[in-house]
Amino acid sequence: MAKYLFVYHGGKTPTSEAEIKRVMEAWGQWMGGLGDALIDGGNPVGKSITVKADAVTHDGGANPVSGYSLIEASSDEDAVAKAKGCPILADGGSVEVAEAHDM
Repeated sequence: MAKYLFVYHGGKTPTSEAEIKRVMEAWGQWMGGLGDALIDGGNPVGKSITVKADAVTHDGGANPVSGYSLIEASSDEDAVAKAKGCPILADGGSVEVAEAHDM
């Protein structure tokens, strides 16, 4: 099984207790459904800092990251199928899927 990094972009931040509960339950159900494929559930992240050879910017980047997870999947297609169930999609966000190579 290969490892895949799921990088989350966007999505809405819940503002009420009811929304927080709904979002947390949706993420819990989705992650629970991944079973042993879930290596690291990850975390939400704050605004990123972009470091280049000649500059540092504090603007969050062109497509700000909102969180990450690490999963196992048998193929790119399997990883994409797993990502399609992610609750962030229902809240207007996206999931970037990339195979993590061992070094």
